[in-house]
Amino acid sequence: MTTIIGIKINNRLQDALSVQKILTDWGCAIKTRIGLHEEINGQCSPNGLILLEIIDDLKAVEIANKLCDIEEIEIQQMKFTYIKK
Repeated sequence: MTTIIGIKINNRLQDALSVQKILTDWGCAIKTRIGLHEEINGQCSPNGLILLEIIDDLKAVEIANKLCDIEEIEIQQMKFTYIKK
């Protein structure tokens, strides 16, 4: 099973270090990481979006639980199951 975790960070200045610490701690479980944010008049947006591809379902749950401890972020998940024919 593959899980995609979307992390919406509402206050990057306040929460970026906490999110980064969790992602570093679980780095071996993260297959793909994509960070998206906007630039407004040469300044980084205070919001951000990170997409993670996790290939181990149990680790995806553990990562999401750790991230949920941070108040100013929102977590969404998509799960994909591969069916052999």
